[in-house]
Amino acid sequence: MSQPRMKLGHLMHRFLPYYGKYKKEMAFDLFCALMTTVCEVVFPLIVRAITNQAVADYTAITAGWVLKLGGLYVLLRLIDTAANHFMQYWGHVTGAKLETDMRTDLFSHLQQLSFSYYNSTKVGQIMARITSDLFDVTEFSHHFPEEVLISVVKITASFMILARMNLILTLMIFVLLPFMLIGTRYFRRKMRTAFQDARHQVGEINAQVEDSLLGVRVVKSFANEEIEKEKFGQGNRKFFGFKRNQYRYMAGFNTVTRLFDGLMYITVVVMGALFLANGQISVGDYTAYLLYISTLLTSIRRIVDFTEQFERGMTGIERFCEIMDAPVEIHDNPGATPMNTDVKGDIRFEHVGFHYSDDTTHEVLSNVDLHVTPGQNIALVGPSGAGKTTLCNLIPRFYDVTSGRITIDGRDIQGITLHSLRNAIGMVQQEVYLFSGSVRDNIAYGKPGATDTEIILAAKRAGAHEFISKLPDGYDTYIGERGVKLSGGQKQRLSIARVFLKNPPILILDEATSALDNESELLVQKSLEELAKGRTTFTIAHRLTTIRNADVIWVLTEKGVEEMGTHDELIRKGGIYASLYSMYSGKAA
Repeated sequence: MSQPRMKLGHLMHRFLPYYGKYKKEMAFDLFCALMTTVCEVVFPLIVRAITNQAVADYTAITAGWVLKLGGLYVLLRLIDTAANHFMQYWGHVTGAKLETDMRTDLFSHLQQLSFSYYNSTKVGQIMARITSDLFDVTEFSHHFPEEVLISVVKITASFMILARMNLILTLMIFVLLPFMLIGTRYFRRKMRTAFQDARHQVGEINAQVEDSLLGVRVVKSFANEEIEKEKFGQGNRKFFGFKRNQYRYMAGFNTVTRLFDGLMYITVVVMGALFLANGQISVGDYTAYLLYISTLLTSIRRIVDFTEQFERGMTGIERFCEIMDAPVEIHDNPGATPMNTDVKGDIRFEHVGFHYSDDTTHEVLSNVDLHVTPGQNIALVGPSGAGKTTLCNLIPRFYDVTSGRITIDGRDIQGITLHSLRNAIGMVQQEVYLFSGSVRDNIAYGKPGATDTEIILAAKRAGAHEFISKLPDGYDTYIGERGVKLSGGQKQRLSIARVFLKNPPILILDEATSALDNESELLVQKSLEELAKGRTTFTIAHRLTTIRNADVIWVLTEKGVEEMGTHDELIRKGGIYASLYSMYSGKAA
């Protein structure tokens, strides 16, 4: 379930460059943190001065002298208050900026990943990493340098000041620190593993909730609400188990630190009292010792409290890196150039072979040699799993061929920039995806910045203008998530309008009417025929009556392209296509 832990040094090396743009903000934040620390370190010295003076000669304590020390303390307190205010504000703002940059990089990388990545990764896991994980990184990003600076300054200053008062007592206190660090190391490692497991399970819960809610109509139609509750309950209980382990290790970590905390304090009280009785330390120094040890222990407690946040942050960075390390399988090759603006649509498959990266033993396509002339309408038929959709997905490079090559107008598509290649190809698929928003927004997706006139013309050509005009707000009607407020035929016609607006020279129709009723199919089929005019078109269809007028029909099986010809030619041949058509016609009858 969990991947091997990344080393702490590696994670910090990956994360630190994000501070680069915000050096000034971080420098100011750390300066403020330093000011608050200096003010806190100076206070015990003021108490020490008053105590020593009182013991040596209390008559020398004058109102003016006390007021000067009081004024100094008030000044330090004002500086501390102002510095703390700016530290809280600038620190959090800078952390939010780092989070924004990391989220931008993460989303940008996700946009570049191929279909292969999304085939094996749950969207809920991705959502957890791009939201809650990066929020933990935000808190870590500014608290980490602040806490390190504050702790180092306090511990170093305390050691130097205490050592000047009594070196032996100081060493007795600080010799306990390494043992405390050794004692907490085990729990710190376990905490990180527990945080990683809990974060992973949050992603699993997100994925399960998303799956259940998006399929809520299926759930209700089968009256399976209790089954969904049980599935969610199992994931939720598993998450509780990880959280319980997390808190167990946190409790162990805190127990060890509190134990050493008490040992250090009692050492100061007891041994300091003995040194005081033997005249090896003054009353003022003893008082300052107690105050400084309190400051020291407060610093240690802050480190302990920050440890949970630290582990959350490192877990967030690790999960961020896991996605950023996912390879971009499909990218612009070196030297790739855009396509010509005048794309004719002459496409050749030359000895093309393909297998999925996670299944190298099974060839989906093997040694495919085909030629499509400009404006030709090609229909692909055959049993499921024969590679029809895969063959078409190779043209826009959703997957890369594993052997051979594909050319458009004589150019190998590997040497064409992805943006220009895909911009020349329009796709209408069986599973229409519409974005949450208005009708206008979804049609305009085919050509960002399109005018209302262009959008309406595209809708008319797709046969969608009439039903759009009857919607409550026309083109401004909100269609719901994934177009839930529209019928299947209406959604399909919007997707066709989107492609009309894009106006690509090459068209891929992937079972675009197979999920529609007869009436909707007739309307959509008419729109598709209009869309295909003058374009090189690939039509994948199970309803064979929809492709009778195709220029050429390719019959794909597991052996490759076994038959090729027009509908009439293939029927006369009496082969695979004739058999498929006979079966379909029989069912249709």
